[in-house]
Amino acid sequence: MAGNRFRYGQWTGGPDPLAPPYDVREAVDAVGAEVLAGGSLREALRNLLRRGPKGRGGLDDLAARARRLRREALRRGDLDGAVTRAQALLDQALAAERDELRGRDDDAARFAESVLDNLPRSTARAVEELSGYQWASDDARRSYQQILDQLRDDVLGQRFAGLRDAVRASAGPAAQQRLAEMMGDLNDLLARHARAEDTTDAFAEFMRRHGDFFPENPETVDELIDVLARRSAAGERLMNSLSDRQRAELAGLMRQSLGDRLAGELSALDENLRALRPDLRWGRGERVRGEQPLGYADAAGALGEIGELDDLLDQLDQEHPGATLDDVDVEAVARTLGRDAADDVRRLRELERELRRQGWVSRDAEGLTLSPKALRRLGGTALRRVFADLTAGPRGQHDLRSAGAAGEVSGASRPWEYGDEQPLDVVRTLTRAVSRGGPTVPVQLAVDDFEVVETEKRASAAVVLCVDLSYSMISQGRWGPMKQTALALAHLMETRFPQDALQIVGFGREAMTLTQQELAAVEPDLEQGTNLQHALRLAGRHLRRHPDAEPVVLVVTDGEPTAHLDPDDGEALFHWPPLPETIEATVREVDRLSRYGATLNLFMLGDDPGLRRFVDAVARRSRGRMFTPDTDDLGEYVVSDYLRSRQSRR
Repeated sequence: MAGNRFRYGQWTGGPDPLAPPYDVREAVDAVGAEVLAGGSLREALRNLLRRGPKGRGGLDDLAARARRLRREALRRGDLDGAVTRAQALLDQALAAERDELRGRDDDAARFAESVLDNLPRSTARAVEELSGYQWASDDARRSYQQILDQLRDDVLGQRFAGLRDAVRASAGPAAQQRLAEMMGDLNDLLARHARAEDTTDAFAEFMRRHGDFFPENPETVDELIDVLARRSAAGERLMNSLSDRQRAELAGLMRQSLGDRLAGELSALDENLRALRPDLRWGRGERVRGEQPLGYADAAGALGEIGELDDLLDQLDQEHPGATLDDVDVEAVARTLGRDAADDVRRLRELERELRRQGWVSRDAEGLTLSPKALRRLGGTALRRVFADLTAGPRGQHDLRSAGAAGEVSGASRPWEYGDEQPLDVVRTLTRAVSRGGPTVPVQLAVDDFEVVETEKRASAAVVLCVDLSYSMISQGRWGPMKQTALALAHLMETRFPQDALQIVGFGREAMTLTQQELAAVEPDLEQGTNLQHALRLAGRHLRRHPDAEPVVLVVTDGEPTAHLDPDDGEALFHWPPLPETIEATVREVDRLSRYGATLNLFMLGDDPGLRRFVDAVARRSRGRMFTPDTDDLGEYVVSDYLRSRQSRR
């Protein structure tokens, strides 16, 4: 519109409004690459958030900044500054008083000098004894009063942050009375809240009467408690961080500066807040060091900042079960690390939400995990890597044109022949009739117009892939290729040969069946033992569940059997070197599979002579085959063997 004026200024931070949306598929692929390289699925998902999108702005960067700020806070100054400052003011007051008394020549002056000469060495006790002293020097009286006023202002100003000016202005008796009334009403409100009473009206009345003490304008009792409890805990940590002597000195000075009523109300407030927020770091102290003396407010502020940074580091670590980025207090991040850090947290939250919204990840009791959709993408990546190494040639497609109607639709059609049982392709049949006779109604059909749907009948197989999960697989760099091989085979069968039934069996000291999701997340078995006998027993159960399918068993291992199931109690027994009982139990399972008609092919990783002898003997006994691929070629060997076995069943 004409006459409108616009102002432009430099961009001062926050999310880049021109940044393109982050492609979550890139994040899924990054996780997948780590898993296929042998990494832990849980760790890969955590690393995605730790490193952040495209390697920047992740939780690790934020935690490093928080730790740096914590180190700086620990070097901020001397926590005993409040007592040191009080001592300096007391010395100044005593010097001015003695100068005044030396100019007087009466007994009262000499008595006053004796009082000053016999003051305790403790600053707090000296201030207490001087509470009723009649000062002769106005300068001395002002210095002494400054000790009390300054510490009272610091203590109350720290507890009620943002009210330092209001507290300073409340030095008169009437203002002190109002402060005490506010704290009394506050303690009553918190006590009622602790008893689970309805405090909605009481809180509204409290804020009406005393709202000017709380410029943060809390909207609920819980918000008020959160604000006050953190500051109270910081004051408690300050006391815990001092030596016994320093703590006693500061406590005594605080009693003198606050007076009995304010000191009592403040103590009651601390007890109420501790009971309402026991999770804060109340009993913790810190070794803060520095040359600059810190007053009470500055010292408590430094410790409050350290406490907030500690809480933030716990949130950023995401180590506790069920941790999510929603646990991170974005406002605390903005306060301590800055607006740009808060924007990084929001971006990470958005990435996690988008991954969940698009169905790439799901959350269970242990945290994030890949969804079936993501596993299909991961399996496709693994399969592409394997196929990239395969030479060109038949990939297992079949074209049995004499198959009956029970076969799979191939997408093609052909003219009907006498004896065909395939279903009619209605669309193409009518199209041929219209093309021959023209667009007339009714359509006249001739024998030559009929076309049938072409189908394939593919032989199905029950396939078991047994993969070694022993620790040697990861220590020798075979964990990643093993996972890639299993995921590639699973994806190939799921997408190209869905009529085949695959079961993945992992075995260490014991064996277990694994889904693709469990395989991606499985960790190496730190217990010693290679229980091939148990794995073959589970393989036999899968084959018997598919009696009409061709039985195929593939075994990937890098160690000879060293464990078997005790026939009495079913417990796994381990021994190295292998016991004859272990070898015999394993061979019995091999014989059972052979009698069932299963093809048993073994892929041996490594060059252990004992393993070579065992695998070679098993292959001959079961009329299977033995392969000794390099680790990098494992996927090519297994997938090729599966495709070759499918071609042989045509």
